[in-house]
Amino acid sequence: MKVAIIKLSALGDVIHALPVACALRRGRPDAEITWIVEAREYALLRDHPDLDRVIPVNTRLWRRLIWRPSGAREVWGKVGRLRTRVRGARFDVALDLQGLFKSGVLTAYTGAGLRIGFSASHCRERLNALFTNRHVTPPPQAVHVVEQYLSLLEPLGLGAVTPEFRLPVRPAAERAMDDFLAEHGLKPRDRLVALNPGAGRSEKRWPVAHFRELAERLGAEAGARVLLLWGPDEVHMARQIATGLGSRAVLAPPTDLDELTALLRRCSVMVAGDTGPLHLAAAVGTPCLGLFGPTRAERNGPYGPRSRGLQSPDGTMAGLAPSTALAAAQGLLDQARS
Repeated sequence: MKVAIIKLSALGDVIHALPVACALRRGRPDAEITWIVEAREYALLRDHPDLDRVIPVNTRLWRRLIWRPSGAREVWGKVGRLRTRVRGARFDVALDLQGLFKSGVLTAYTGAGLRIGFSASHCRERLNALFTNRHVTPPPQAVHVVEQYLSLLEPLGLGAVTPEFRLPVRPAAERAMDDFLAEHGLKPRDRLVALNPGAGRSEKRWPVAHFRELAERLGAEAGARVLLLWGPDEVHMARQIATGLGSRAVLAPPTDLDELTALLRRCSVMVAGDTGPLHLAAAVGTPCLGLFGPTRAERNGPYGPRSRGLQSPDGTMAGLAPSTALAAAQGLLDQARS
């Protein structure tokens, strides 16, 4: 059986979908499993033990090209080549976990006889349901998106699956992050708290001043060292938080996805908004504190028994008080030590 998983982006969403691949591999060990994903998220899935092949696409590039002179022709050529490649794989089953129009088109391109997706009422774009021929409505108890994704496996006879995240260990990245910690006098999982102030959308960002207060109090009241993570165009926020904290706060180095994964494995606790690095930390087993404003913690929070999400009382990130986050982070630190 040849199976295509269509989950294009973003990083956190792809991480939440990983248990689908794990469950397929365990439940159908002879299946040939392919994942179709955006090029930006490809690094997460390459050489994944539960996948036979990963097909990267770049719809972000297509959207930029289409407005250029002759861009539409170039994009159409790229789409045609992708369609030929996907159709040539002769998939038996396609699983559309994205629920968007564009993922529906890719699902149709597979030519699979069984195309499984969410019912229209559960699709992010209702037109997606036109491209699938087996529609699943997640059961009421499937509150978290991880559980909702897994419900799509029920037509294949794979129900009651225990979610499992498996990410490859990259030895070179592991060594590099061990060297970085040693250079700064840090010990893996020794009350080391990672703070990630950035987020892809501004409304998901906790105020820098709140992070600054949390970092200061974690050092003064919890005896923790703080590791400040940052991504593209975010280093200024990390530096604002670190200013004046001395050796209690360390700025993380520039990292690729492999190095970030290795670094998160070495942290005692991770604190962040609803971002990819938060969900990556949860996937490698690091206790996580997710800070949620406009998105729902019960549906999108860090998944696993060692993590928790804090929901803002007023739906804004600023509405979450640093004292509330401090108490929750201290609780996770104490649990990690026990």
